[in-house]
Amino acid sequence: MRPIARHARQKVIPACLPLVAVVAIARFLPWTLGDRLHCSTGSAPHLCVGFSGLCHRGLSHVARRARRTSWQGRRQTGSGSMARFATAAAVAEQMPAMSEEEKFFFDLEGFLVVRGALTPEEVAAANAAIDAHAGEIKERQDPELRNTAKDSPLAGDGVGGRRDLGGMLGWQKPHCDPFRALLAHPKLLPYLVELCGPGFRMDHLPFVISQRRGSEGFSLHGGPLTTAGRFNPALQYRCVNGQIYNSLLAMSVQLSDHNAGDGGFCVLPGTHKMNFPVPDALVHGRNFQEHLLQPVTKAGDVVFFSEATVHGAFPWNADHERRIALYRFAPAIVAYGRSYSPSWPLEMLEGLTANQRAVLEPPYAERLDRPVVRLGEAEPEVNGRSLEKKRFDQEVFGTAYF
Repeated sequence: MRPIARHARQKVIPACLPLVAVVAIARFLPWTLGDRLHCSTGSAPHLCVGFSGLCHRGLSHVARRARRTSWQGRRQTGSGSMARFATAAAVAEQMPAMSEEEKFFFDLEGFLVVRGALTPEEVAAANAAIDAHAGEIKERQDPELRNTAKDSPLAGDGVGGRRDLGGMLGWQKPHCDPFRALLAHPKLLPYLVELCGPGFRMDHLPFVISQRRGSEGFSLHGGPLTTAGRFNPALQYRCVNGQIYNSLLAMSVQLSDHNAGDGGFCVLPGTHKMNFPVPDALVHGRNFQEHLLQPVTKAGDVVFFSEATVHGAFPWNADHERRIALYRFAPAIVAYGRSYSPSWPLEMLEGLTANQRAVLEPPYAERLDRPVVRLGEAEPEVNGRSLEKKRFDQEVFGTAYF
């Protein structure tokens, strides 16, 4: 059964000028939040990134370079004085990484498609790594593992199940590299910071989803309310004074094309703000399918969506295999999953860059020496409390952190 669904609008904005040129222009032109740069960069990916976000490094580079201390060194020595850099840091923090249009649509619909975020080479490397580990894919065939109600419109042919593959971050090199790179990818970092805040962290173990023709989709789930209509504190969205907050954010990296009618991911736009539970007939796709939207995407696109936005999946109708890599991120002090405790799997920690390792930190506040990934910086920035406060806490609590 082919799904009845409307399809996502094409929100495509060209990539910006090279960073050096951007910084040079920024010194002379009075850009506002609504201004955009439009240019043709040949094969450069089309990204939905505002000018102001790309200027973040240019306007605050000197200040942040001066105040940056190595991660381990800062943990040992404390933060030091930041007062002389407060003005430059405040200006940088006020500059949004997402465009005004992107923030509008994410706030309106609860999801956003970033076109061409990955290069064809990056997509090919990820798919080659999956091919090398194809024998490890697990298909959901047991009735207890099915994601849809039997004989529902989302159940597909009733035989094929969703196919899951985990462990990518711990694969041997080079197979782990394409997936580790996504933790702090320069094209994706502005969105992660804007949608989860500085110090964002990976919350779930990422995995690959694969579907073949006829395989089942997924009944609608997520949302800010429980099925009984009660407040669900684990999945929430807010926007206060222009600052977006998601308690849990999904990042779906498209590794195959999703054409109109192919199936796969679908979303119920705007439900991140809903006040009533989703009708059961819609949850299982038996009615009201006209309200569901299947984004049309190409390999290399990335779909960000709040887990507070009700979503699911249609059965896969295309001849080619569906592939995505799904990550979930959370704000610095928030946790939904628990794989980080007492430690992430050791094999996925070896050989990470400093920025990638910072994204795997457990939940705790930024002021407690949390490493924060900054756009354009090779190492995370740590702004913590003074050595005097840590020594005092050591005397009081027997530990450097309360």
